[in-house]
Amino acid sequence: RRFYEKVQALHQDPEASVDNPLLAFSLIKRLHSDWPNVIYSDEATGNTQALHAGLREVEQELPGAEDLDGAARALMRLQDVYALSVKGLASGLFQRAGHPPLYSPGRRVPLSADDCFHVGKVAYDTGDYYHSIAWLEEAVSLFRLSYGTWNLEDRSSLEDALDHLAFSYFMAGNISHALSLSREFLRYDPSNQRVSRNVAKYKKLLEMGTGARVLWCPPPLGPPHTLCASLSPQPAPEQLLRLSCSYETNSSPYLLLQPAKKEMVWIQPEVALYHDFITDAEAETIKGLAGPWLQRSVVASGEKQQKAEYRISKSAWLKDTADPVVRALERRMAAVTGLDLRPPYAEYLQVVNYGLGGHYEPHFDHATSMKSPLYRMKSGNRIATIMIYLSAVEAGGATAFIYANFSVPVVKNAALFWWNLRRNGNGDGDTLHAGCPVLAGDKWVANKWIHEHGQEFRRPCSADPQD
Repeated sequence: RRFYEKVQALHQDPEASVDNPLLAFSLIKRLHSDWPNVIYSDEATGNTQALHAGLREVEQELPGAEDLDGAARALMRLQDVYALSVKGLASGLFQRAGHPPLYSPGRRVPLSADDCFHVGKVAYDTGDYYHSIAWLEEAVSLFRLSYGTWNLEDRSSLEDALDHLAFSYFMAGNISHALSLSREFLRYDPSNQRVSRNVAKYKKLLEMGTGARVLWCPPPLGPPHTLCASLSPQPAPEQLLRLSCSYETNSSPYLLLQPAKKEMVWIQPEVALYHDFITDAEAETIKGLAGPWLQRSVVASGEKQQKAEYRISKSAWLKDTADPVVRALERRMAAVTGLDLRPPYAEYLQVVNYGLGGHYEPHFDHATSMKSPLYRMKSGNRIATIMIYLSAVEAGGATAFIYANFSVPVVKNAALFWWNLRRNGNGDGDTLHAGCPVLAGDKWVANKWIHEHGQEFRRPCSADPQD
């Protein structure tokens, strides 16, 4: 009953479980490990058969170990990119030192000591001692506060946290602190021979002059991180004069009665944002069509496609025959861009869902090698990209253009358009871009990639071979 009341209090609003990454992590952990712990505990003897049968009925639909570890890595990614403190996250705050909160949920959801231990353990198991130290320190602090009480659903304890934290400090080069934590461990479990041997080993190393040499440092924040964590810089004055907002018909009868609302957001590369490009009803229809077909997104790797940690999302592909809404959207994109979107001149509509901490590291949309799978379409390279924001997010999720040094926040129902290739057919290096991690919310986008062939008379070459 206590466990049920805790879960009910945490997840009263189903939508909030998706929006708040701490609540999402908490929910995944409850379903994967905490609930089975309660069911298979000695205290559940009163109705064992009913509890076990109930779990078996839904077991296939519950999150797995991969989901839980992925959620833990997502919290560490948000910690790094948005420079969030672990102590703040553990107390339910999304704040950088000296800055206003990046996201203020309706209700703060603190993490438990066991929650913090699990995040630290995921880092520990991969040799990432920078993150394991930060999260295990918080776990130790929280376990100390509640020492002597035991939550049935917890899988860890103060002793577990001290043990892992001590070894993390040892691996990071801080032997004196590893010794101090190991000695604290032995106060709670003096018969542990392994930790006793570690204490002797650490003392000997210190006597030999191997002291508190801290060999680790925080991971450097590169351009995508700094662009994601801060507002974009203002364009140069000469760029600013050329930025504009306008109603565009693009000489298309399709746009005469309802011109496109075009905002030029950058000049080099040329990036335009079309506001109110899609309606709420159309966006929901596309998400509904793609939902049953979503699978983990892949990336091009040589001549193959494979899953990668630098792209965390799920995607599905929709043909224009899937629904009249998709067909109408294809016509609208063709009218706005003036390009030929008929197969094989463009790829099918790709619908992508970026969930908890979902992101995409810096990449080009166009192929940079002739061995790329993109060339299997035999319609040339990707000349342009249209990316439609199908949902709003509360924080994070911007599209950051790395070399051009600007980012575009998520604008619900808007479409972002840019050219991947110059007029001479060479790739535009300024289009290197990244999908910033989603800090709060559920980000959906639809991508349309348009190829070179079929566009020869719609976007002709320039007289200047350098253009």
